[in-house]
Amino acid sequence: MTMETGDVAAFIAAAVLLAVLALSAALHPLLRRRKAAGMGLVVAMILLVGGLYFVIGTPSALDPAMRVAPPTLDSAIARLETELARGTNQPEGWRLLASAYRAEGRTADVARAYDEALRLAPRDPDILAETAEARALAAPARKFDARAVALLERALAIDPAHQRARWFLGVAQRQAGQPAAAAATWARLLDSVEPSTAQALRGQIASARQDAGLPPLPDASAAAGLDVEVRLAPTIAASVKPGAVLFVIAREPGGAPMPVAVKRLVVTMFPVRVRLTDADGPMPTRRLSQLRSVEVSARLSASGVANARTGDPESVPVTAASGGRATVIIDRMR
Repeated sequence: MTMETGDVAAFIAAAVLLAVLALSAALHPLLRRRKAAGMGLVVAMILLVGGLYFVIGTPSALDPAMRVAPPTLDSAIARLETELARGTNQPEGWRLLASAYRAEGRTADVARAYDEALRLAPRDPDILAETAEARALAAPARKFDARAVALLERALAIDPAHQRARWFLGVAQRQAGQPAAAAATWARLLDSVEPSTAQALRGQIASARQDAGLPPLPDASAAAGLDVEVRLAPTIAASVKPGAVLFVIAREPGGAPMPVAVKRLVVTMFPVRVRLTDADGPMPTRRLSQLRSVEVSARLSASGVANARTGDPESVPVTAASGGRATVIIDRMR
């Protein structure tokens, strides 16, 4: 038996209603404080759930009573439970159901739904991390048990850069009385998160290292310092006009043209030694301390203008560790 157009529409309407109701509860604080961001998430989720019909397949076995769009979150959940119970082999349906359960505070059901999703996608690092989190939230003391830790370790074996899995593993190690391991696990996140997140994370790492009897991490700004020596080739020296302004620039290799650090100074003799730090960054969202390496270059400007111009003496960019040293030689004309 094939469902008619009206039946399909009803099924999709049920899924959309489920998304709206679940997200209205789960994202209420976000919708209240940041309407644009919250509505963006809602719209994205509605589009995802709107396509759930095509993910799960034609629900031809639904009886007529089930073909009416459900009026409440509970009835929408029941509708999705019924369809998933038919053996639909799509993990996204179980993840959606888990989100709906979470909106209702049904932590045990959240964990059960994620177990089903994991059964269908055992190598998905997102599902592995979410399943581990769900197990911890369902536990009486909200602790990660041995199975949850194993799931997090498997997620990181598949994707070492998975941030949520790494964060949760550090939490699990902290709960288990392993502060040194937790500090080491979290430290690997510092290069990949935003500066505000990194600052908060450094506080957690500092606390863990203190409990482990370890010295504190080096200061972030000091660790990010790059010492640069700028030399002027004899063949270029005669072309440099008095009062020329020197720009020393560090950029992300292969990244945006905007520097992550830049210094401007007037020089009268070479070589010149400068130190670039996060304080020299023009972008608060992308800093020197977040990068393992940078491309360093130097340029002289007779006009003192930041934008490069034809005829400016400049160096060839060199790659250096963001916390190390570099030497650049101004030996060509732009």
